[in-house]
Formats: sequence, structure tokens, C-alpha cells
Amino acid sequence: MLSVRLYRRLRTYTTISSSITSSNATIDFTANDIKKPLGVQEPALIKLKAERNPDKLFHLFKANAHNRLVIENQFAFEDTVSRLAGAGRFDYIEELLEHQKGLKQGRREGFVMRIIMLYGKAGMVKHAVNTFKDMDVYGCKRSVKSLNAVLKVLAQAGDLEAFVSFFGDVRCGFDVKLDVVSLNIVIDAFCRMGMPDKACVVMVEMEKTGIMPDVITYTTLISAFYKLNRAEIGNGIWNLMVMKGCLPNLATFNARVQFLVSKGRAWQANSLMGMMRYLGIAPDEVTFNLVIKGFCRAGYIDMAKRVYSALHDEGYKPNARIYQTMMHYLCKEGDFDMAYTMCKNSMEMNWFPSVDSIYQLLQGLQTTGKISKARFIISLVHKRIPSFPAKQLRIMESFLEKS
Repeated sequence: MLSVRLYRRLRTYTTISSSITSSNATIDFTANDIKKPLGVQEPALIKLKAERNPDKLFHLFKANAHNRLVIENQFAFEDTVSRLAGAGRFDYIEELLEHQKGLKQGRREGFVMRIIMLYGKAGMVKHAVNTFKDMDVYGCKRSVKSLNAVLKVLAQAGDLEAFVSFFGDVRCGFDVKLDVVSLNIVIDAFCRMGMPDKACVVMVEMEKTGIMPDVITYTTLISAFYKLNRAEIGNGIWNLMVMKGCLPNLATFNARVQFLVSKGRAWQANSLMGMMRYLGIAPDEVTFNLVIKGFCRAGYIDMAKRVYSALHDEGYKPNARIYQTMMHYLCKEGDFDMAYTMCKNSMEMNWFPSVDSIYQLLQGLQTTGKISKARFIISLVHKRIPSFPAKQLRIMESFLEKS
């Protein structure tokens, strides 16, 4: 194969050479011709990423409306729309996205869903809704997937009136059937807007149409009622969920653990974590952090240490929040040796506690005469990227001067 390719190249070279030598024409080269190599056009994606002028960015993207490398690149789309929105050029965003809808890709539902979400990220909610409503105009068939995309945009916008209006329109028209994902978006939206009662009504109504709630539905409602201090309803929904054969998952248990901790019921939270293990649901770092915080707040620092040890025994590794929680409360209790170990381990993994916690630790180490440990913490502080502000560094170093 290699010899055939080589033969072809030599034959081409020979043909070109003979044609040149047989011709009476002369070839003149200028200095500029020699100095300028053949230019290679810079890829459009690189140009888009580098362009900072909104006007030029708009025209560059529009010029590449048919370039698949650009239009199929989700990051390029999102980044362009985000920067145009930051510059307040919503007219450019509308022109770009409306132009895309009229092209070949506008007949693909997945592509139109991306346009809907981009309008949402730019805060152009009405345009997102209209895009869904006009899908048939561009020859694109609607399904529950594009419907859910609009519901997400409206939910994130937090406009109750617009959300309720669209939800009512969907249930009456568009010939699109809602699914459990739709239900969960609606439930979550009403809960985040502070109306879990309305969310419950929607769940009951949709269940009558054959859309059965899942563990996400119930967990969202349980968490919302716990946060509003309405534990009796939250517990009732928990019982309803179990009665209907839908078992709680890790997120459901964590919602209840968080509620118990917020009420100062650390022992019950710890018992619930034990029940999770019994049921075969392994606690995660969130569960451990909540129980540790619960014991610390209640003044049972020794129990917090035991839970921290259990975390290691079960093969888990502490995360930044657990280190922060333990270090904060250990300093409050005056256990600066263990707080130092926590802080050191955390910093060595590039997890830096809050500045106030570092101040508290350094002051404790300085007061108890553990200056070498304080110096080591300062040395780790200086390795942080990005570095602490100069003012904060001076305050930290001042604890060494006091000694």
C-alpha cells in the first residue's frame, strides 16, 4: 500500500515538473510571496470564545448559523447567549434564536428544547413559552419533553401567575400528555414558591388522571412541609407514601434527619440514621454531617466525635462541610488539638475552612502555647490558591506576633 502511494506522489511530481520545464512561462516570486506562508483560517469556535465585543459576537455567530460545529456545540450556544444577555443585547439573542428556529435544525425537538432553555437562561420567559407554542409552525412535533422544558423555565423564573397560566393551558390543549416528570416540576415549583398545599392538590388531581407520584414527588413535599415547621403534614405524607408502596430513599431520610436536627433532636436523628442502615439505605456524607452538627449544637461533642469515627469505620471520607462543622464546634469546646488536626487535614486537601474558624483556631493555639502548630497552619494558609486577601493574612499572622 505504501509503495502505491509513493508511486502516485512521484508520478504527480514528475508530471508537474515536466509541464513547468516544457513551458516558456517564467515564474516570478516577490519578497512578500516568500515571507507569507499559506494562511490557515482560525476555527469559528475559537473566534466565538475569544470575542468580547457583543456586536462582533452577534455577527460572528450569525455568520456560522449553518456551521454544524457551532450550532451543535451546546457550550458555544450557552456562552454566546449568556454574554449577550450580560451586555443587555436581548434583541441580538432574539434574532439569533429565531433565525435558528427557521433553519433545518429547528425541526428537531431536542434542538428546540435547547432554544427554550436558552431563552429561559436569558430571562426571556415569554419567548420560551412562545417557542413551545409555535413549534408546529416550524414543522417540529411537540412532546412531553419540550413541555417539561418550558415548565422548568417558568419554575426557575418564579413567576407564579405565568406558571399557573401556562399549566392551565397545557392541561386544556396542545394535545400533549403530562408525565411524572411534569408532575415533579410542578410540585417543586409550588413548594419553592411557598405553596406546598397547592402542590398537594395538584398531586391528587394528577393522580386521578393516572399519573402516579414517585419518591421524588413525596420527598419534595415532605421536605417543604418540614421546612415550614409543619411536621404533622410532612409525617402524614411520609406515611401515605409508604402505604402506597413507595419506599423512602436517601434524600427522603436526609430531609427528616435535617428536620430533627433543626429541632434539636439529635438523638432521634442518630436513631433514624441507624434505621437507614437496618433498611439497607447507606447514609451519605450529608447524613453524617447533619447528625454531627446536631450533636454539636446540643452540646454532645463526644457523641459528635463518635459519629465522626463511625464515618471512617464505614469507609466514608469527610468532606469540606464535615471538617468545617467539626472544627468550628471543637474550637468552641476548647479542643484545639483535634481542631488543629481537622484544619490541617482539610487544608492539605485544598478545602479551607471559613476565615472566622481559622481565626478562632489560631487564637486558641496561641493562647494555649501551641505556637508551632499555629505556624504550620499559617504556612498552609499561604499555599491557598487563590490566596486570601492581604488584610486577612495580616490578621492571621498577628496571632503569631502576640505570642
